[in-house]
Amino acid sequence: MALNIIIASPEAKPFSKTGGLADVAGSLPGALKRLGVNVSLFLPLHRATREAGFALEATGVKVRVPAGKRTIISEVFKSAYSGVPVYFPKCDEYFDRTYLYGTPEGDYFDNLERFAFFSRWTVECAKALHLKPDLIHSNDWQTGLVAAYLKDAHREDKYLSRTATLFTIHNIAYQGLFEGDLFEVLGLKGSVTAHPGLEFWGKINLLKAGIVYSDVITTVSRGYSLEIQTPEYGYGLEGLLKERGGDLYGVLNGVDYGEWDPQEDELIPARYSPDDLKGKRVCKEALLREFGLEIKPTTPLIGMISRLADQKGFDILSEAIPEIMRLDAGMIILGHGDKRYQDLVLKLKNRYPKKLSVRIAFDNRLAHLVEAGSDIFLMPSRYEPCGLNQIYSLRYGTIPVVRATGGLDDTIKDYKEENGNGFKFREYSPAALAGKVREAVKLFEDNASWERLQRKGMKEDYSWEGPAKRYIELYQLAMKRLPLKDKHRH
Repeated sequence: MALNIIIASPEAKPFSKTGGLADVAGSLPGALKRLGVNVSLFLPLHRATREAGFALEATGVKVRVPAGKRTIISEVFKSAYSGVPVYFPKCDEYFDRTYLYGTPEGDYFDNLERFAFFSRWTVECAKALHLKPDLIHSNDWQTGLVAAYLKDAHREDKYLSRTATLFTIHNIAYQGLFEGDLFEVLGLKGSVTAHPGLEFWGKINLLKAGIVYSDVITTVSRGYSLEIQTPEYGYGLEGLLKERGGDLYGVLNGVDYGEWDPQEDELIPARYSPDDLKGKRVCKEALLREFGLEIKPTTPLIGMISRLADQKGFDILSEAIPEIMRLDAGMIILGHGDKRYQDLVLKLKNRYPKKLSVRIAFDNRLAHLVEAGSDIFLMPSRYEPCGLNQIYSLRYGTIPVVRATGGLDDTIKDYKEENGNGFKFREYSPAALAGKVREAVKLFEDNASWERLQRKGMKEDYSWEGPAKRYIELYQLAMKRLPLKDKHRH
């Protein structure tokens, strides 16, 4: 009999997006469906979803959601993507907002209430729609309470007593931390100290709840699953993750080649393939024009698409830029983020106007053009749970230069090694970064070696089928562990 799975996520393409989680939550359900799984996707009905003009149908179903001392009655709306039904709670009080999680000034003050509501709604809606899920797959801190509600508020609920849980950590640095005196909004009995599965140094930690109460935990690469069990990368949860190490698995994200493939990409000026790279030169010329960079087409062009933040390596990049600018190469940066890094890269652009161009924006069309038109793609991350751009870059014949961490380490092998597909440095320092960029620029001069590297990367397969099969195995494992679920209740 086919598995019956609900995937709950705070965002998913094409309905809502702030980052890579949306790509994963939007692509995995369709891949599971193609493998014969009955899958439904649960998302908040954000303002951005309504304004984008998606076909949304009122189901007529209303869900009662306990929320602290009151009950919120929410109408259920329905849409579809890749043949998968998508369900939304209409709750304008919480989700009719310009941004998903907060304004540029900071997080929304009521994020605990918003995502406690969405987690509880996920459980209540599964019942209201008679979906009888074998498993609910939750994602990141915003849905960390789903398993807690199943194991606590619905412990004696016969309808959901055989529903297993899997929780995916996309980035452990974001944990959903809230003051302990807000506990009553969760609708759970007692106080935060009575629920050590949620308590974290006197505060409420929603990511911890997902880790403690779920039957199986995953993260988005094998390397990251090991890193987060160490003090350097565990952000205070490494002890708990080590304790649950037998239930923790790394599953590398797939990518959607329907969207990211230079042979089909309608957002780039010329298509190309491993057998015919001529179109890539056309894309490079268009990219140089778009960013106003006057370097020769034969000069290597380094591209970056990134959130401007410490995590992405901008602290070491800022120190390495002078040395990179001394090389015979141009550089383009597309992204937005921390104001200090936005100001810094704009200042560097003014210092090196002939070699460096910057666009402070999130722009999907430009992202495709940077991938297609660059020769080298730079990702010097301090840590990177999975990373998708290095995988897109391989398909576009744009050779990645990465730091060996998390998913970057799992996907990129240094060109000097057997089956090498890019450039990789280990030490987190400006010198190591600049040195590896220098190696890439040097190899670019050898046309035959460079094209060999391009063609190898373009033929690699990181589609969703493999990860989806692995998730099915882990869903089945979580279901088998149900009789032991009390073992992990704290």
